[in-house]
Amino acid sequence: MTAYIFLADGFEEIEAITPIDILRRADIETVTVSISESLRVVGAHHIAVEADCLFSLCDFANADALILPGGLPGTTNLGAHQPLLDLLKRHHDAEKLTAAICAAPSIFGKLNLLDGKEAICYPSFEKALHGATISVSKVVRSGNIITAKAAGVATEFALEIVTALMGKAEAQKIAQAIHL
Repeated sequence: MTAYIFLADGFEEIEAITPIDILRRADIETVTVSISESLRVVGAHHIAVEADCLFSLCDFANADALILPGGLPGTTNLGAHQPLLDLLKRHHDAEKLTAAICAAPSIFGKLNLLDGKEAICYPSFEKALHGATISVSKVVRSGNIITAKAAGVATEFALEIVTALMGKAEAQKIAQAIHL
């Protein structure tokens, strides 16, 4: 299994780093991708990380999951990156897993990926979830899409991704190991 997590300047650090950690604990190959031309990406709270690869140099043919952290202006930057939007659409159309947290589910709404699905996002971004039924849950899996409300549920978000890719037993094993 291979998951790609996309990073843009202004990403929410908890929403990116927590899934990276949890997915790697589950032995899911987890690749961080900078959408800029620099591997160094600075989060919304001025924490710099070094991505594993540049979007322009990555081959996503083996992608089982594409993951978007929220944060501002990270979500805005991701949503303005047309090659990423095209990749998300192709991946979704192939019925592969896409996941987004906080403000980032708005990108799925922009792409009309949420039609007939249940979804959640950071409060005040609901109007951007075009076609979705807004959930009262903090983390929602609807078909091949996982959405989550905010940084406070980043661990649950990551564990839902593990469940989707590896099964509930693996997610429970990780949850027990971190004493969730």
